[in-house]
Amino acid sequence: MMQRLLSKYVAHHVNSDNCVGCRMCVDACPSGALSSKFNGSILTIILNSELCTGCGSCVDICPFNALELVPREEVKEFKIEIDILRPEKIEKKKYYMIARKVVDVSYCTGCGACTVCPPNGIIWKDGVVDFPDWVKICRDCAICIKVCQRYNSVFKSGVGEVIEVKGARSKRFKGQDGAMVSEFIACALEMGIIDTALMVSRDERWKPIIVHVKHPDQLKSERITGTKYSLAPVLPELNKVIKRAGRLAIVGTPCIITGLRLLQKEIPLYNKVKLAVSLFCMENFRYSSLMEFLREKNIDATKVKKFDIKKGKFIVEMVDGVFDCPIKELEEHVSNGCNYCLDFAGVDSDVSIGSVGSPDGYSTVLIRSETAKNIYDYMISKGYIEECEANLKAVEKLCRFKAKKALRKEEEGV
Repeated sequence: MMQRLLSKYVAHHVNSDNCVGCRMCVDACPSGALSSKFNGSILTIILNSELCTGCGSCVDICPFNALELVPREEVKEFKIEIDILRPEKIEKKKYYMIARKVVDVSYCTGCGACTVCPPNGIIWKDGVVDFPDWVKICRDCAICIKVCQRYNSVFKSGVGEVIEVKGARSKRFKGQDGAMVSEFIACALEMGIIDTALMVSRDERWKPIIVHVKHPDQLKSERITGTKYSLAPVLPELNKVIKRAGRLAIVGTPCIITGLRLLQKEIPLYNKVKLAVSLFCMENFRYSSLMEFLREKNIDATKVKKFDIKKGKFIVEMVDGVFDCPIKELEEHVSNGCNYCLDFAGVDSDVSIGSVGSPDGYSTVLIRSETAKNIYDYMISKGYIEECEANLKAVEKLCRFKAKKALRKEEEGV
């Protein structure tokens, strides 16, 4: 009699490597087929297929596609156990400690990787993360601290591993310098390596907005090209779309790329990101703070055409003139987490791109992976770019400068 009541399909941990142990599936299961138990730092998720009705509630609620509905006859075992090794607790109640250890002490990079939080309890706003109701919402899975580079003291520096160093500019696109970021994304789309790129655009007041680029023509938008110099929610957007996304590329600062690599290490689903492009980055600003600086200088943000930093100066190009000042005048507006960052060149990326080391109007391109090399070779074969000599020593010099600056700030207790 019981057998006749069983559905044709049953939930199964087909992609068990994606399970982070949030137990949202356990709470969502109406039949009690899913359960969990703790043994020290080990959490075991148990699926009893004999109780599963195949309703799909667990599949729908799982943030990372760990569960799927499969034909019952394909399931050989009716009990699946998944062990999740969690970090050692330093508090009795919850794992969520990045508030006091990272955020509250202004140590956070603002990368947003921790918004991977399964119940969406961690929010990102203007480069600051918060978990307003963590005592109630926290699932105690510890994924937020597993992917937090500052909690785990992940510091990258130097130029990193590089396959090739190139200087080039795009013949098809206009950008901050050589428009090579746009060219890489366009070629990755043309080659079928990616379906979508998450890139930073802006509104009329230069507030960063994440856009989904699916066609090279989108890259002709002036709001996508050019550096915004404000922290952008690239990883929060990635966390929102990863479950249903296809093949992706992301463009971001070095801390964003390092956050991506930690997400990929913990959750294989994030390997949907096939191309990670890093921008050279000395420092960044919270949007609200940058706007405060512009107001102090009587600059209308809607009239800004371009921001730039060159030879120790912050340059604002406007429709009716140019403003510049020593970059030191903006020190109080720099995002606090940048004070501790050592990574100028984006060592965790597939390709790093910036103006340092190349003539005006060109970009220096540090190719780090075979994927990036194949894309670069493709743009050469198509005649999409014009090359020049690039000076790697100039990049190395900025890498050393940023590292020394960060260490000095740490010694000063900033």
